[in-house]
Amino acid sequence: MTELAAIVLTGGAARRMGGVDKPGVPVNGVAMRDRVLAAVARADPRVVVGLLADPPPGVLTVREEPPGAGPVAATAAGLAALTRPDIEPGVRVDMVAVLAGDLPLLTAHAVDLLVDAARDQPAAGALYVDDTGRRQLLCGVWRTAALRDAITRLATGRGGALAGASMRALLADLTVTEVTWRDPGPPPWFDCDTDQDVRQAQEWSR
Repeated sequence: MTELAAIVLTGGAARRMGGVDKPGVPVNGVAMRDRVLAAVARADPRVVVGLLADPPPGVLTVREEPPGAGPVAATAAGLAALTRPDIEPGVRVDMVAVLAGDLPLLTAHAVDLLVDAARDQPAAGALYVDDTGRRQLLCGVWRTAALRDAITRLATGRGGALAGASMRALLADLTVTEVTWRDPGPPPWFDCDTDQDVRQAQEWSR
């Protein structure tokens, strides 16, 4: 058994940033996608869902079907990759981090807090919540079996199609441990949807 795998979702359209490869945008010289991968360096395997021309060693790449079908379809593609034949036979992944690829402030410590919360509670997984209590749906760690079951239920209810499904719908029936960020410094779930967000992340990460 390996304790943790990671799925990094990078296939968004980035319309508010002119359609650029948003996860590839650098924050203080390091692409946001690479910052997320560094935060889950201990995860095995790590799966990037989206285009990645030259993946780092040990990182698998897949695409959601169809491309651009949204985060639920991308999560399903990432989970399917955990059973690919190029992964060591017999390895079972107990938990999986599901993370947006535009979280430049995410750290290994922040991921560890989610893993600890998911392991220590009987819930299906753990998510960060912000100061208003809003769940950060693409910054969480899940029991792999529970997440697979949720995807199967949602796909069944939608006639087998996951394109366009929301993460909120996927996670609606799962019990969740909510984790509050209490450490000093910026919140690890801060995502970059605009150029202003990128500038803010650069200021915080200096």
